[in-house]
Amino acid sequence: MLDASKTQHDTIKTPPKIGFFERFLTIWVGLCIIVGIFIGQIAPSIFQSIGAMTVAEVNFPVAILIWLMIIPMLLKIDPAALKEVKNHWRGIITTVGVNWLVKPFSMALLAWIFISHLFKPYLPADQIDSYIAGLILLAAAPCTAMVFVWSNLVEGEPHFTLSQVALNDSIMILAFAPIVALLLGLSSITVPWDTLMISVVLYILAPVIVAQLWRKSLLNSGGSVALERILKLLGPLSLSALLLTLVLLFGLQGAQIIKQPVVIALLAVPILIQVYFNAGLAYFLNRQLGVDWCVAGPSALIGASNFFELAVATAISLFGFQSGAALATVVGVLVEVPVMLSVVSIVKRSKIWYEQGAKRR
Repeated sequence: MLDASKTQHDTIKTPPKIGFFERFLTIWVGLCIIVGIFIGQIAPSIFQSIGAMTVAEVNFPVAILIWLMIIPMLLKIDPAALKEVKNHWRGIITTVGVNWLVKPFSMALLAWIFISHLFKPYLPADQIDSYIAGLILLAAAPCTAMVFVWSNLVEGEPHFTLSQVALNDSIMILAFAPIVALLLGLSSITVPWDTLMISVVLYILAPVIVAQLWRKSLLNSGGSVALERILKLLGPLSLSALLLTLVLLFGLQGAQIIKQPVVIALLAVPILIQVYFNAGLAYFLNRQLGVDWCVAGPSALIGASNFFELAVATAISLFGFQSGAALATVVGVLVEVPVMLSVVSIVKRSKIWYEQGAKRR
């Protein structure tokens, strides 16, 4: 049996690379939009039946798909990595501050500016609040899985990335619901607290517990080799569950999108702005604090990325399949890969500039 530190070291020795399906995620999402809308127009009863499989605001087919998305990601998280937090405390403080004190609130502000005002004449009047809610949900929790890929692409310090993600997951259990409730309340959007708490338990707490128990069992029985084998096996399943969820969403959203196709482009604007703003803020603060570039890179990427799987699940639970909130979170999925790859490129191209400034601190 391998101990936690040995397992963590073995995992870090073989950092993840962006796979074929992940690299072209935007294309797959685009195809899901087309397929979902097409099937939704010719056989709407299929999606209506699936949408009706709901008890206590939880849609069972979607709950299963969300678990298939989330648990493989959470399996990668080693709680023992939390002991590394003290070794990169300046980068950790910067990332936590951007993730939890800036990103959700900056998104709420951007949603108010663009959705409530600038773009309001071009959006369905009855969905304005729902779009804002979806954007807030998208920004209320940092990404869990893909950041390992982004960190590897910028030659990030792997112990920092692992410890930061483990810490964010711990914070998310306690902070996600209060932040969402606060920001939705400030936006005058009614929050069904019981449904929000069910979402937290169902899509955060329970998957974390299941994933960690499974991880421990795998490491005890077969070490890091067994864990890597399961992760490799579940990777395609996780992405397939995401894409199938999107087909369901667009199958029910099809008529609305056909009427106003510009909605997706308009929703993408505040998402793109908040990604670049938060990535730039985290990167700049790390430079001001004299943090090593190998920590600042993943810090910027973690600070900017979103846990869109959780956002999609919570939006469906709170507002339903056909809501603007669900559509807004899906737009986040649509732009995730290209925008994050552009941030990776900026971080890599600015390495000399960053290190020149950091050395003077």
